[in-house]
Amino acid sequence: MNNNYVIECLNENEFRKKERAIKKYNMLAYKKLLFEFYPSLKDGNFLGVIKNHDNKKNITEYELKLPTDEMFNKVHGDIILHYSVYHSQKIVMLESITPDDI
Repeated sequence: MNNNYVIECLNENEFRKKERAIKKYNMLAYKKLLFEFYPSLKDGNFLGVIKNHDNKKNITEYELKLPTDEMFNKVHGDIILHYSVYHSQKIVMLESITPDDI
């Protein structure tokens, strides 16, 4: 039986735009996102801080801080990936990446 989670986007066009912006301005965060965080989420290892948990719907919301250098952090702030996990359907829903002004 397959125990992997499926990664989906809430608004794929906006999310991909933000991913491309991260790729352009902060390659370290982009590589970590692509090669460490996404595979970890697919395997069911949920990283970051739990922001909300709904027992009735079996949904957990997370925030994951991506690595940035000191100068980028001073200018734009922390890059945070917001995602929710639907445990019963085995879906990881990528919601947004903040800040919006990357």
